[in-house]
Amino acid sequence: MPSHAIRSAIWASIFASLLAGCATPGPNHTYVASRTRETVIDLPPDGATNIEVPAYLKTQDALSGIAYDPFTDHLFLRVAPGNFVQVIDRPARKIKRRFTVEGLPPGGGDLAIRSRDRHLFFAHPDVPQVVETTLYGRLVRSIPLEDLSSPPTGVAYDQKRNHILILSGDARVVFYDTRGKRLEEISLERAVSPGSLAYDSAAGEIVAVLPGEPAVGFFDTQGRLLRTLPSGGEPDAFIDVGPRSFIRMF
Repeated sequence: MPSHAIRSAIWASIFASLLAGCATPGPNHTYVASRTRETVIDLPPDGATNIEVPAYLKTQDALSGIAYDPFTDHLFLRVAPGNFVQVIDRPARKIKRRFTVEGLPPGGGDLAIRSRDRHLFFAHPDVPQVVETTLYGRLVRSIPLEDLSSPPTGVAYDQKRNHILILSGDARVVFYDTRGKRLEEISLERAVSPGSLAYDSAAGEIVAVLPGEPAVGFFDTQGRLLRTLPSGGEPDAFIDVGPRSFIRMF
């Protein structure tokens, strides 16, 4: 049985191949979920008809974040009280599993996934930290975020450079290493809805929901708005992006 280090290297190699386009990459999709809708909207990049995936949320459930893992083709939904996660198998359209995150206080917030080992990164609801866990919610560590004075309003992950992206307020994106050291900061030229952040690691684009309109904005790493994509009628939603791989890992 390979060691954890070897498994991590294998995941990193496969993901790098997908990003480089020399394996079997698929088109990049955007996933939109909201507190009030019973489905996750799958927005194809080519203008094809949107697809709706059941979220299996109950009436009393309050969604606070979404993450997408292209290796498994699974959607991770963070549900109230904020330390509960529901995993949806997108192609099978069914619940894969549910789990409670160990040691994560209630309060909700965004989340992101690192695909090489499928560790999850949760916005802490009360302090300027992210909480790293395993795929099944076991606590790995809390990561204090240098020079951040309030809890993250969005979290994303750069799969190529292994950086954590933090939305602070509604227009400031800060890049951190996995120890929480501040690396760089950019200002988006348009304000975005606090609560959700995504990153297209292949294209190097920051993705966020535009407030007051049902649209997702794609920004470059200088903060310039490149284009928008209709979000299926959800003005204040939660989003993530990821390549639709033709290879599935379990």
